[in-house]
Amino acid sequence: MASREFGMESEEGLRQRRVDSDPLGSAGDSEGGKSERSESEDERLPEEKYVEKLAKELPQGTDKTPEVLSSALSGLSDRWRNWVIRGIFTWLMIGAFCIIIYLGPLALMVVTLAVQVKCFAEIINIGYSVYRVHNLPWFRSLSWYFLITSNYFFYGESLVDYFGVLVNRTDVLRWLITYHRFISFCLYNIGFVWFVLSLVKKYYMRQFSLFAWTHVALLIVVTQSYLIIQNIFEGMIWFIVPVSMIVCNDVMAYMFGFFFGRTPLIQLSPKKTWEGFIGGGFATVLYGIIISSIFCQYPFFVCPVEYSDAGDKMSLGMECEPSYLFQPQEYHFPEFLVSLCQFFGHKPTPLVLYPFILHSLSMSVFSSLVGPFGGFFASGFKRAFKIKDFGDIIPGHGGILDRFDCQFLMATFVNVYISSFIRAASPQKLLQQVLTLKPEQQLQLYSSLRDSLAHRGIIQLVHAHGQP
Repeated sequence: MASREFGMESEEGLRQRRVDSDPLGSAGDSEGGKSERSESEDERLPEEKYVEKLAKELPQGTDKTPEVLSSALSGLSDRWRNWVIRGIFTWLMIGAFCIIIYLGPLALMVVTLAVQVKCFAEIINIGYSVYRVHNLPWFRSLSWYFLITSNYFFYGESLVDYFGVLVNRTDVLRWLITYHRFISFCLYNIGFVWFVLSLVKKYYMRQFSLFAWTHVALLIVVTQSYLIIQNIFEGMIWFIVPVSMIVCNDVMAYMFGFFFGRTPLIQLSPKKTWEGFIGGGFATVLYGIIISSIFCQYPFFVCPVEYSDAGDKMSLGMECEPSYLFQPQEYHFPEFLVSLCQFFGHKPTPLVLYPFILHSLSMSVFSSLVGPFGGFFASGFKRAFKIKDFGDIIPGHGGILDRFDCQFLMATFVNVYISSFIRAASPQKLLQQVLTLKPEQQLQLYSSLRDSLAHRGIIQLVHAHGQP
């Protein structure tokens, strides 16, 4: 759309230059030129005016403050006033986060879904403003339809993976699980056909632009929230520690930058400084070691969330034998280092720690070095549209997406990290997959597994007459 607008403006500039250089030759065409320009102006606004208008229309949350708090801080300078407001609402959000953790993994999943919906709404609202489609048919409905369809697909996948044993006991749910991907594809096709039928002549470019905008929003928000849910299923520690690392890095980078910042870090975000970036990084690594060593001691945080067939109930992560990652292990120093210490008359003792702490170092380094670039990306996005925040729901912070721009990138890293270095085949998940097979396939698998175990001497087969 932008290229067409620039192209039309350049053609108008060429016509205007021809008029200025040859007034006699252009006199007869002046009326037609004016009508063309007026039609062009009626059809679309210039981009600069467009973006400026957008910046005024969208809500800006950093400057939105409750009246009581605003009057109480009226004597402070703008810099310190913003610092106090950000601090108050940061602690309020941390307190709310702790309450949600106390409520358990299901509460975390519900909140993740709610945050996803709000982030999607904030991105889509910018799209509506940019492409001026308020009066075009069905676009709000289509955007939310695609959101519902995407959630049905992704969260249905989670239902299959983690609750297959329970779902397969119900005939209707078993049918939905068996044909889940086909149903999801059909639902998406309905939205696709719906979009094509809603196309309006003269607005094709804007409609296709918003169609792409919606899918990018789905890619950024829905897929990332799905990965967050996957991380929670592995154990709440895989969600709480990375999320709190991002919070720690954000807060400590702000603190170091506020008091010691002198050197600008990146043009996209002029207030970010090298002092804040480095100080926040070291603080995050130290925080990761401390918080990981604490959480590893509690099964509530380390046990995976999975359906337990005993008693027909779902385990909420409080009743399991912690895995190797969450049990203290001895780590011996390399031989050359031991020899060097013995040369100086000192014999080093083995280091005892939780293996998860070593993995937390990887997460803390990522959250310190790469995580902030999620925020820089969001800053560049906002600068492109000359807006300060994505919304105004959180005073001193902006919208929900302003607080979660780095979290989505971190969620992807943790999920990939678990898949690459941590996750192993789970008997529970294998059983869920087996139960989706047909009865004759289950019998065939049972016979093959029984024969294999007997051949390796793990079990003894008892024949009909009672002899092995």
